[in-house]
Amino acid sequence: MNKKEIIQKLIDGELKLYEVEKYSSSTEEAIDTRREFIEIVSNTELSTIGKYNLDMESASKKNIENPIGTIQIPLGIAGPIKINGEYVENEELYVPLATSEGALIASVNRGCSTITETGGVNTRIIDDKMTRAPAIKAKSAIEAIKIKNWFEKNFQNLKEIAESTTNHGKLLKIDPILVVGNYIYPRFVYSTGDSMGMNMVTIATEKVLDLLLNENDAEIIALSGNACVDKKPSSINLVEGRGKSVVADILIPKKIVENKLKTTTEAIVEVNTSKNLIGSAASGSMGFNAHFANMVGAIFLATGQDIAHVVEGSLGITTAENRNGDLYFSVTMPDLPIATIGGGTSLKTANESLKILGVSGSGNVKKFAEIVIATVLAGELSLIGALAAGHLARAHKELGRA
Repeated sequence: MNKKEIIQKLIDGELKLYEVEKYSSSTEEAIDTRREFIEIVSNTELSTIGKYNLDMESASKKNIENPIGTIQIPLGIAGPIKINGEYVENEELYVPLATSEGALIASVNRGCSTITETGGVNTRIIDDKMTRAPAIKAKSAIEAIKIKNWFEKNFQNLKEIAESTTNHGKLLKIDPILVVGNYIYPRFVYSTGDSMGMNMVTIATEKVLDLLLNENDAEIIALSGNACVDKKPSSINLVEGRGKSVVADILIPKKIVENKLKTTTEAIVEVNTSKNLIGSAASGSMGFNAHFANMVGAIFLATGQDIAHVVEGSLGITTAENRNGDLYFSVTMPDLPIATIGGGTSLKTANESLKILGVSGSGNVKKFAEIVIATVLAGELSLIGALAAGHLARAHKELGRA
């Protein structure tokens, strides 16, 4: 069939969108055909969506289904930011941020400048793990407790089974094992190396469940039972951690607070207490921070991370203290699922952004985590400083271009 015939069959419902490749001579032709079909049925010209230089043949195999082109998001740079970490050792880096929010990069850049003039932000990895928690159904609550005990007694054997499915993943523990009536939710906790690891831990957990069914009278209701917790805000991830758990802090001299942030230490501490702590508690928020999601989202888009994990990555707490006029400022992020290999990191634009940071490929994910939290601290510091100085509305008026 030629392109016109394929499009007509799509219109008539005789062909499915995913079948277009079967009748096209190349991936590019399939993409063009599908896009032209959408142009016809939506009465819209998609000329910009159809302009791209990504390797869509590769992307079609592992990153996207039914492609019609690409979208483009402006990419900017903030920095330099000096980071004193365990994996980023006294380096000054420029951070790529993809966003359409005017004023965001300018704000992060001001935070980077403040950090660098102070001598750098301290960053450390607290913990590193990925989780999967299936939903299992037993005949009764008594049987559910027996299955809970089975997991606990057989951990070493289950660990060997899980790790037989991967060269990089390690099963660290199965904890907590929640029992709700006759349902059991065992939280499998793994280390996954430089991969974000969701596919890895899913496959490993499924292998363990095969043995469970052989030795117990139980039913697997869902491989993911939402106690993981993946791509949703949750108290358990805030407390237990997921992905990379990271912390960053800095002590900023009084003069730099006044000269760079145009406010005072006292005002920043007051804003953080009233907004991030009390305001968040009063509203039942799980994120005791001003806007972690802004920086996390911009870095995720730039570097090919799973953007849905911004929901988790925005969990965290900001603290601020007045230390004899100087400002102690910290951010803690317990749940940062990121990767430097696999998934969207293989897309050329994402890989180039990772290369800007010097974290492309294996062996770099913890360095990347330190860069992410340093950037989050920069943006958080700048916004709270702007609020304390009364500059937020002015900045958005000048740079947001509403």
